[in-house]
Amino acid sequence: MQEDKIESVYKGSVLLRLLSYMKPYAGRVILCLLLVLGLTGLELYRPILIGDAINLFEEQGSYDIIIGTSIKYGIVLVLSFFFTVVPIWLLQKTGQQIIHTVRQELYAHIQKLSSRYFDLTPVGKLVTRVTNDVEALSEMYSGILVRLFRNIVKITGLAAVMLALDWKLALISFILLPVVAVLTVVFRKISRKTYRITRTRLTDLNTFLSENLSGMRIIQLFGREDRKFEEFNDKNYKYYRAFYREMLVFAIFRPLIYILSVLSLMLVLGLGSKDVLSEIIPIGTLYIFAQYIQSFFDPIQELAEQFSTLQSSLASGEKIFTIMDEETLVPEADEPVVLPEIRGRIEFDHVWFAYDNENYVLRDVSFVIEPGQSVAFVGATGAGKSSILNLIGRYYDIQQGHIYIDGVDIRNLSKKQLRSAIGQMQQDVFIFEGTVESNIRLYNDEISPEEIKAAAEYVNASHFIERLPKGYEEPVSERGSTFSAGERQLLSFARTLAHKPRILVMDEATANIDTETELLIQEALEKLMRGRTTIMVAHRLSTIQHADCIMVMHKGKIRERGTHQELLAQNGIYRKLYELQIHHEITA
Repeated sequence: MQEDKIESVYKGSVLLRLLSYMKPYAGRVILCLLLVLGLTGLELYRPILIGDAINLFEEQGSYDIIIGTSIKYGIVLVLSFFFTVVPIWLLQKTGQQIIHTVRQELYAHIQKLSSRYFDLTPVGKLVTRVTNDVEALSEMYSGILVRLFRNIVKITGLAAVMLALDWKLALISFILLPVVAVLTVVFRKISRKTYRITRTRLTDLNTFLSENLSGMRIIQLFGREDRKFEEFNDKNYKYYRAFYREMLVFAIFRPLIYILSVLSLMLVLGLGSKDVLSEIIPIGTLYIFAQYIQSFFDPIQELAEQFSTLQSSLASGEKIFTIMDEETLVPEADEPVVLPEIRGRIEFDHVWFAYDNENYVLRDVSFVIEPGQSVAFVGATGAGKSSILNLIGRYYDIQQGHIYIDGVDIRNLSKKQLRSAIGQMQQDVFIFEGTVESNIRLYNDEISPEEIKAAAEYVNASHFIERLPKGYEEPVSERGSTFSAGERQLLSFARTLAHKPRILVMDEATANIDTETELLIQEALEKLMRGRTTIMVAHRLSTIQHADCIMVMHKGKIRERGTHQELLAQNGIYRKLYELQIHHEITA
């Protein structure tokens, strides 16, 4: 009981938040409501117009009454057309503008979330929220709320007119309303559950597709197509069953309401016919009641279905606001410090860091990197090397200690300025769909075509780019699948150079490049590193021997530090790593 109350309160808050998006369009909504009132009045008036005409024709027998009534009815139809078209146009336009705004706000918020959130959240789930769940709100903004208002006004108006015309026939008409009320309540509860299940099944299906389509090469490599198809078939069938149950609820509810309306009409016609024959009521009044009964149950049926659709919108709204309420784990400072220029001095002061706040991957790490220095981190897998690189860009926040850039704690620095000053070159290169030039420019219009070409030439990427049919305008497929691993890496090098960073971060940046290509870019890297702070992580020790300082990581701590020769002379962890690698290269 308490859970239902909490859920009801939460749903109320979700509805209020959804309605808040309509504030900028309050004038349009009020105009629509006024037009709906006018349309409802015309719908109530039409049966009365014909019923009165029948009574007058029966009394006077003049065809002029029919002609006059036809003209009036035609005017009513024209007005009804106007009152119908204008609200639909206004609501559809308003609804699409609101959906556009919601989708923009949701995606903008997702971009602000920390890396940890994306580590834990499937991509398919986020895609479902931005596309399917936002689109599910469209029906609510495009008509549900106004149609709810219309049906409530219509039901109230019909009941009032029926009672005014003949209260006995009106009460007969309302005999089956308790049954309708019970069916509506049951329908709402069942439909709410089915909607929730359907949205959940759709999210599961999209998550599965996103993951497995991205990893299709691995699936084919290990010959797991049949197994993955079985999993897809299972999720697809569950979604089908959920949607089928949703449709089944409608298929049962709508005919039941129709049967009740027919039964009510039979009662009114049966009992009303006696009154007509006894000349208690005129035949026109019976006609009006017959028309009103058909009109009376339609809005009741629509009202229940609209409540169900509203439940679907609220369910989608809950999922959307769950993400919108997600706070970034790496918040921007209230008044971030913006340095005139980032020089590149990096200091770690007794830093402790864990991804899950429990299992520390860095333990009391301290070091200083002066501007222009090149520093390399080496060590076994899981020693904490890549974590240091992630912390410098403040993609995660530390639990203890301080990290300073040019003497300022990075938690007080502007994230935009900090990250724009860091050029990252990683082993897993992400190439966007577009062109070669757009991937190097990365939507920075301040970078000229000449600078793009100069950066590509600097890292020898121009060698393969100029061989492409369209050169720098060559279309690039998703993830750059038409390029080799080495070519993608060279593109990332050119991208980094074009943005002119003050700090270079290389995480196994040359791991996917063959020895010949690596030799081609060594000279370019040496030029690039001049005057810039450079931090490297590499397993191939030959690539970092010329670093100003090499730090050896072991179980989250810095165990050794010094130049290549100094570390060899220490006869410690670094020397063992070096000898093992030399032995491996000789035996290979």
